[in-house]
Amino acid sequence: MLRSVREDIGAVLESDPAARSVFEVVVLYPGLHAVWAHHLSHWLWRHRLFFPARYVSQLSRLLTGIEIHPAAELGRRLFIDHGIGTVIGETAVVGDDVTLYQGVTLGGTGKEKGKRHPTLGNRIVVGSGAKLLGNITIGDNCRIGAGSVVLRSVPANSTIVGVPGHIVLRDGKRVVITDPKDIRDPLSDVIIKLAGEIKELREKFQHHSHEALGAEPILTIDEGTATANISPQELFQDDYQDYQI
Repeated sequence: MLRSVREDIGAVLESDPAARSVFEVVVLYPGLHAVWAHHLSHWLWRHRLFFPARYVSQLSRLLTGIEIHPAAELGRRLFIDHGIGTVIGETAVVGDDVTLYQGVTLGGTGKEKGKRHPTLGNRIVVGSGAKLLGNITIGDNCRIGAGSVVLRSVPANSTIVGVPGHIVLRDGKRVVITDPKDIRDPLSDVIIKLAGEIKELREKFQHHSHEALGAEPILTIDEGTATANISPQELFQDDYQDYQI
């Protein structure tokens, strides 16, 4: 237990340049307090003392603004920086030497039972506001950009950004996405489908117009109609006369 406490304090001093002393870290860092409270609540949970475990968890949430379910499994030297709004779900697993910034969510995607929260490997950094959802696995040495929404498993040594999250770096090499569909953005899929339907409707409209007009020219949506070159004075001649001095 004492070894774990020393490691937790050392992780804060190593990761946060603003930390000036052990006393300051012990007294003023809510992320550290939340981790220590979870040690107690997790022990209670493993001994089937479910209500006391949840009570300690909710009390820690009230005091620190960080919610960690008692059943979640946290590795060594977890550093939660600032921490406000961070949520770690029941079946989440966090490896060693992981850093979570404020507003991170390790959550589920539905009401299914069993494993439904992310599993994080070792030496991972998750930026502020990032959402990792579902039973996915994040490999070792990954970096999740701030505000990203990750819905799929990520291989080790990768950097992920965006909504939905996609890999931009892997093993130190830039990943170039040549096909926008590789991002698998649900909104993009809808837009692509709508564009296809509009093209199909345009072709049908041109076909029926050709049948109805015969040899008459077909007006398409993309083609503008020719207009006479009329000056504003000629078009609004009466108005111009009224306002002439």
